Amino acid sequence: MSLFITSLNSGSNGNCYYVGNENEAVLIDAGISCREIEKRLLRLELSIGKIKAIFISHEHSDHIKGVAVLSRKHKLPVYITRATLKSGGLQLDEELVKEFTGYQNIMIGDLNIMAFPKFHDASDPHSFIVSGNGIKIGVLTDIGSICKHVIEAFKQCHAAFLETNYDEEMLEGGNYPFYLKRRIQSSHGHLSNDQALELFVNHRAPFLTHVLLSHLSRENNSPQLAQQLFDKHAGKTKVIVATRDYETAVFNIQANSVEDMELKLTSESPPVTAFTKTLQTALPPIVQMSLF
Repeated sequence: MSLFITSLNSGSNGNCYYVGNENEAVLIDAGISCREIEKRLLRLELSIGKIKAIFISHEHSDHIKGVAVLSRKHKLPVYITRATLKSGGLQLDEELVKEFTGYQNIMIGDLNIMAFPKFHDASDPHSFIVSGNGIKIGVLTDIGSICKHVIEAFKQCHAAFLETNYDEEMLEGGNYPFYLKRRIQSSHGHLSNDQALELFVNHRAPFLTHVLLSHLSRENNSPQLAQQLFDKHAGKTKVIVATRDYETAVFNIQANSVEDMELKLTSESPPVTAFTKTLQTALPPIVQMSLF
């Protein structure tokens, strides 16, 4: 009883994450070209025929630039919110567009995909939990601040793609203009190494077996730095850096016992499917700008 995951690409040049079981899979975002996705799946010996849907987190180009061609060529439905579709200007076949809302459970074969809202510099951004075979995989990137929604989602994960976008000192000492530094560090920007580590140390489940550090900035982070930082606190969790230049290996995520499959949340921490919609109404109006 497994789920299989890989990062096909992760970074400001493009993001694409694969989660699947033996029979079907989904992509979270398709920010690299259709041809590159096909090549990387082939190298990993993953059949593109197993992919049954694409889920889009938000409209920034590093998450959508391969979507239209991939969807059209392989007749893949694209799950996207109405606001994201409008803001992204995507030219998709109408019959392949499937709108979703936060907290909705969507079944793709035996996979359950649930999106939840987050803080990010986009029109209607969401992160995802993909579940199957008693296993939960989190795709938690492009997050400006660690709200209760992110915490409760992360606490359920057997494995997670977790944003570690920048090192504070490298960003402050780097060549980015001041306004861009402030946007990246803002509550609608990205998570730093230290912010992601705080989430990892304080809220990971005892059954979290893999964390893939994701969306690292080329200019403001270092794979070695992020790896070393998390390795110090990893315990039995395997830490992998997902890169912008090539795919990771395929990781076989398993639930070790029946107890692992059960959520161990307190009464003060409702499961993600029971979240209130306060975050959606709390988000202030945003002028759309891409961070990179």
